[in-house]
Amino acid sequence: HWENHGYQSFDEFLANLSSSKRKNIRKERASIIKKELSFEWHFRDSLNEGIWDAFYECYIATASRKWNDPYLTRAFFSRIGETMSDQILLIMAKLGGRYIAGALNFFDNETLYGRNWGCTLSVPYLHFETCYYQAIDAAIKNGFKRVEAGAQGGHKLLRGYMPTPTYSAHY
Repeated sequence: HWENHGYQSFDEFLANLSSSKRKNIRKERASIIKKELSFEWHFRDSLNEGIWDAFYECYIATASRKWNDPYLTRAFFSRIGETMSDQILLIMAKLGGRYIAGALNFFDNETLYGRNWGCTLSVPYLHFETCYYQAIDAAIKNGFKRVEAGAQGGHKLLRGYMPTPTYSAHY
């Protein structure tokens, strides 16, 4: 998990990391900027069917490559958009005016929960920017105390996330 220690900006967060981590994150973010990628944060009213279509295309592309059969349907995303839009942050990446990646996050009063990701185009560091750095930015700007980016992944440690015991109950 990433813990917000009262940071006022992403740069303030970076200042608390080791020099090597700080340098690595800046390098990764600079690479994304250089490629002229842009990011949109979709909450509430901007969670429309067009945005869900774009995210679903990204989700299907990644799920099909990694997990074989994608288990979430397009109808699922419309349904959560209708019933939970006040608890969703959908981070979408654009290149040349076209959506190429997205990260689905849920939130409560204290925590941003990263849950699903997908991309239609492979771009170095795109996953880290979309899922981790944009989530940290959103947490800082919206006053969340933490970001839970899901279980597993030593790569998260290099990006300011700390190992934390997690528990899960699936039905």
